[in-house]
Amino acid sequence: MEKIFSVPLKGGAVTDVYTYSLDEIERELSSYPSLLAVFDDNSSFSYGRPLPEASLVLPHGEEHKNWGSVDAILSKAMDSGLARDSVFIGVGGGVILDMAAFASSVYMRGARCVLVPTTLLSAVDATLGGKTGIDYGGAKNAVGTFFPAEKVLICTDFLRTLPDSEYRSGLGEVLKHALLSADTKLSVFLAEERARILSRDPETVAEMIRLSLEVKISYITRDPEEKLGIRSALNLGHTFGHALESLHDYGISHGEGVAWGVVRALQAGVAIGITEREFAECGIDLFRSYGFADSFSVPEELFGRYFRTIGKDKKKKGGEVRFVLMEGQGRPVLMTLDEDTVRSAVIREA
Repeated sequence: MEKIFSVPLKGGAVTDVYTYSLDEIERELSSYPSLLAVFDDNSSFSYGRPLPEASLVLPHGEEHKNWGSVDAILSKAMDSGLARDSVFIGVGGGVILDMAAFASSVYMRGARCVLVPTTLLSAVDATLGGKTGIDYGGAKNAVGTFFPAEKVLICTDFLRTLPDSEYRSGLGEVLKHALLSADTKLSVFLAEERARILSRDPETVAEMIRLSLEVKISYITRDPEEKLGIRSALNLGHTFGHALESLHDYGISHGEGVAWGVVRALQAGVAIGITEREFAECGIDLFRSYGFADSFSVPEELFGRYFRTIGKDKKKKGGEVRFVLMEGQGRPVLMTLDEDTVRSAVIREA
């Protein structure tokens, strides 16, 4: 066990981030006198150990990120006699972590929360900053709270057994962080260590996660509840990408959608004169080197539906959807885009 970060947030809240082995996580879970461990059917299998007595296993997948699943968590907590000082422990990918933290935030007006990411995507995207939530009304993460976990336990052992598609999904978010970083340290690391990253060398992957989280921390600590516009930069690629995910009924992974969306944002930024062309080209080349960038397109006949989905984006301000674009390395900017600019960015040959 090693503490790698202690992240201060609003109101004196702190999230401590540790690297753990699987054996250490098992001992950690057994140390809590009152807990509810929430898994999905994938993470319960990859855990590979007897589950804690108070456990709930939910179906995996974005389609289960809803009120029904949260109700199941709360019902199990109530039936298990959990109190306000009990611990909700989410063990899984982003869907489980978001729902376990959301349930924890509303149970008796706030119980304790610990998160154990079992995917690369959840390790770099769904653990820090306190965002919780579920999908609602066809919009991703439309209902939720800000409720930071007290601990995040990262174990790279989980990542060795991930399907290639799931591992790639996490890489999409890591690559996004490389563009948002104030320097090129993560970008250079991703370029130079590509072979070791793709082969999932444990030490290389652990360092990649650390560098990626450093970028995220630099944004969330300056804007804990996303009220200043700083933290909104972490949504780079998300407005384009979430609508694509919805268009495909979430058959596209979140990381794939975000990676596609980042490239669309870079291209849109160049088209309207916001983004430095050389920066955009280097960024797109980095995404392409990992197999992203041009895997999808929006058919002309579905663009109306795609654009209406963008209109539901929860990041509206003053009734307008603002896209995260990039001026250059580490220089995000929030802007509205007209329909023609969006159309030009997303309708292209796959």
